[in-house]
Amino acid sequence: MAKGFGGMGGMNMNALMKQAQKMQKQMEETQAALAEQVIETTSGGGAVKVSVTAKKELKAITINPDVVDPDDVEMLEDLILTAVNEALRQADEVANNAMSKIAGGSLGGMF
Repeated sequence: MAKGFGGMGGMNMNALMKQAQKMQKQMEETQAALAEQVIETTSGGGAVKVSVTAKKELKAITINPDVVDPDDVEMLEDLILTAVNEALRQADEVANNAMSKIAGGSLGGMF
C-alpha cells in the first residue's frame, strides 16, 4: 500500500544522499573561507581598529597612541568594546549570509 518513503514525492534515496553530501562539502568549504575572511571595524573616528575573522576569531586590535589618556581609561575601554562588538556583529552577518546561500541553494531544489 505505502509507496517508498511516502511524502518524499518520488525523490529516491540516492539523489537525497548525493544532495546531502554536496551540501556538506559546500558547508566545509564555506567554513574554511569564513575562517580566512577578515573583517575590520573602527571606532572613535579610527582611534581603535579591530580585525576579526568571519568565524569570530579576534586577530588584531590597533590603538592610536593619541587616544591613550591615563586619566580617561574608560573612554578607551568604550572605544574598544564598540569596535569589537561591531566587528562581531558584522562577522555574524557575513557568516549567516554565506550559510543561508548554501542552505537556500541546496535545499531549494530538493522538494
